[in-house]
Amino acid sequence: MNTQTEALFFETLSGQEVRCLLCPHYCVISDTQWGICGVRQNRSGVLLSNVFGKISAVRLDPVEKKPLYHFFPGSKILSFGSFGCNLACIFCQNSSISQIAGSKIKNFETFTPEQAVALCFSEEESIGIAFTYNEPTVWFEFMLKTATLAKEKGLFTAMITNGFINRKPLEQLIPVIDAFNVDLKSFDAEFYRTNTSSVINPVLKNLNYLAENKKHIEITNLVIPDLNDEEMKFEEMTRWIAENTGKETPFHISKYFPNYKLTKPPTSELKLLRLRDIAKKYLDFVYLGNSTSNSGQNTYCSACGSILIERKGYQIWYRNIDNQNLCTHCGHQLKLFR
Repeated sequence: MNTQTEALFFETLSGQEVRCLLCPHYCVISDTQWGICGVRQNRSGVLLSNVFGKISAVRLDPVEKKPLYHFFPGSKILSFGSFGCNLACIFCQNSSISQIAGSKIKNFETFTPEQAVALCFSEEESIGIAFTYNEPTVWFEFMLKTATLAKEKGLFTAMITNGFINRKPLEQLIPVIDAFNVDLKSFDAEFYRTNTSSVINPVLKNLNYLAENKKHIEITNLVIPDLNDEEMKFEEMTRWIAENTGKETPFHISKYFPNYKLTKPPTSELKLLRLRDIAKKYLDFVYLGNSTSNSGQNTYCSACGSILIERKGYQIWYRNIDNQNLCTHCGHQLKLFR
């Protein structure tokens, strides 16, 4: 199978240079060179995607692992990952597949969109397809074709993303992606510039756009000691989320572990609990990831506090909630995609 295809969203400049229009980097790429993502290459004035159908991992995962807690809780979703990323996070948790140049990619499987969808149907437990593990934006062409076919076949789709994508590409995904988990890495512009080699404003604008289009949104924040754990800035971020995507937006506070270029010690449990308390002042549903806390996984009614969904690991139990997502104690309705 040919894993190279002409990329969408680029323009040809003089001297066989091209400008990629997929993400806010707007990479200007000389002939034979690669964009920042490491997987899009200029060949004689044509931008090529080098990862069409090139799969680093395919697994049937619990949706909670994405993490998606209000999107078919307790279900499983067939998850595909490729290679490359348009950010250069020094703390990358998947650097072996994300922080790799296209010319050095090895050990992969190949799938056509049709094969990916067929595999999903062979997994009877799967509700659909998730694009995850690396940054899905950089293999946009495969994701768009696969998600379009999946929706035509009645499957559900999810994108686990850093949100660093331009508006026109995102507009094409709106009809075919049901759920987005956006990794909002900080609420500080300097953090984005220094630690991810990107900027924050496009991510915030895209979260607004997803909310305006009434897409299912969940947000994750990886808390890194001394880099993005300042409490006033964290409070500003959670207030912004409540005001712009809604106080019912599920918010996942995730524990950092040393990886890639960053060797700081893991986030303390006390810090996670403190930040959870801050977030809960503004958001109804705050969860802890990679945490030893037993109270950070369950879903509670925002009106009366009754437990609605109990979680232990990737096992879940519906408790005081009916088939219309109403709390059986007070009648308040939970915004739940199922």
